[in-house]
Amino acid sequence: MTQSPLFAVLLTPHRSLSPQGIRFVVAFTAIMASIPGIAFFAMGAWPVVGLLGFDVVLLTWALTASYADKDAFEEITLWPDALDIRRVNRKGRETSFSFNPFAVRFSVVRDGEDRVIALKIETRDGEVEIGKFLTPDDKASFAEMFAPALHRAKA
Repeated sequence: MTQSPLFAVLLTPHRSLSPQGIRFVVAFTAIMASIPGIAFFAMGAWPVVGLLGFDVVLLTWALTASYADKDAFEEITLWPDALDIRRVNRKGRETSFSFNPFAVRFSVVRDGEDRVIALKIETRDGEVEIGKFLTPDDKASFAEMFAPALHRAKA
């Protein structure tokens, strides 16, 4: 008989922009930067044009790098006798952790405004942060679902 997991979830980074959206934002920013750029160039302050162009290049790099993380994920599976965490980064490199549920402690780290800023699996040997790429609300939602499941595994 195959055992089913007590809890299983696949965590993925939030994608707010598609490639088409990224192109639109970069094009819009380039057009908006060219307006003062032309004015400054006409006044003889040509170095400003380079700085405005550099801003557009940095924005393009940041949005492209963020979109490249779309292939990253974390797979968390809680079995009656094991907690398995499998991470795959954007380049496909995989890292796995396996813990005994009885030997772990799940902790939720909050900031001064009571937002969840980190989720950690703590053991005697150290800690593993899970869901680093999640928003504070997503981390709180995950914690509400995972904590009772881990408690059931320990019971």
